[in-house]
Amino acid sequence: MNSIRALVLNEYGGPDALGISSIAPPAAGAGQVLVRVQAAGVNGVDWKLREGLLQKAFPLQLPTVLGIELAGIVDAVGAGVTRFRKGDRVMGSIGGLGAYADLVAVNEANLSPMPDALNFVDAAALPIASVAAWKSLHLAGPLHFGQRILIQGAAGGLGGFAVQYAHQAGAVVYATARSNHIDYVRGLGADHVIAHDQQQFENRVSDIDLVLDYAGGEVLSRSWAVLAKNGAIVSAASPNIVASTPVGRRGFWFQNSPDAAHLQAVAEDVVQGRLRSKVSTVVNFDELPAAIERHRTHSQPGKTVVTLSA
Repeated sequence: MNSIRALVLNEYGGPDALGISSIAPPAAGAGQVLVRVQAAGVNGVDWKLREGLLQKAFPLQLPTVLGIELAGIVDAVGAGVTRFRKGDRVMGSIGGLGAYADLVAVNEANLSPMPDALNFVDAAALPIASVAAWKSLHLAGPLHFGQRILIQGAAGGLGGFAVQYAHQAGAVVYATARSNHIDYVRGLGADHVIAHDQQQFENRVSDIDLVLDYAGGEVLSRSWAVLAKNGAIVSAASPNIVASTPVGRRGFWFQNSPDAAHLQAVAEDVVQGRLRSKVSTVVNFDELPAAIERHRTHSQPGKTVVTLSA
């Protein structure tokens, strides 16, 4: 194969900064698996990287291929790979960029086998949201029964899993979401859902032990007012949280990392109905730049997934 399709970020900017291009296909290095991508999850980090908002935290060498999670079929394996062979169905957070391409080389350790009952679209929605929600929920310390947790941006992919994990741990779950997503978030296990497009959450909650900030911006700034004395905020949306944390407060910046074992367990929980994963929109590859822009401008529950299969 002389070339493959890829979504390339050529320069920082708006939607026009992204283009579908033909690039040279990668090869599987030692310890790597070459995956023929069938589907990939769309994430908020895509448009933030596109606009250059994360240059300090994640400097890029442009041009580069975007995309951080995938589901696909093993096309080839590199030296030393023992867990997978050609034809296996796999999924994972790739531990970097490049998932928006027909082929991508991924470290074997970052991939999990797909359950037989899971299709590629549903599998591609899991790697980032399910693992990041779990890890961010536990970053500030262990959970305990009755803990008061506020999840900002609860209807999104991350928020949806965080609500379920917190509920299953016996926490009292407060959540913010748009008014048209309230029933969805409540159905995931939230005890109290606040429509952030209709009311200020700080007028409804107080003495919160843990805030999960999946929204960033002024939402983070306002969240300090609702914390209990020894409470903490964990942000997956605001890289500057540590520098901006008020004196005497606890603020943590969360950065996700692949966890193939946890992802495999989550996938089984989804198949068995113990966890819910929602895919709201499925787009074709040529629609991906527009889908990334919609992620910036329009709120929807769950995930958007792009399909790359012919």
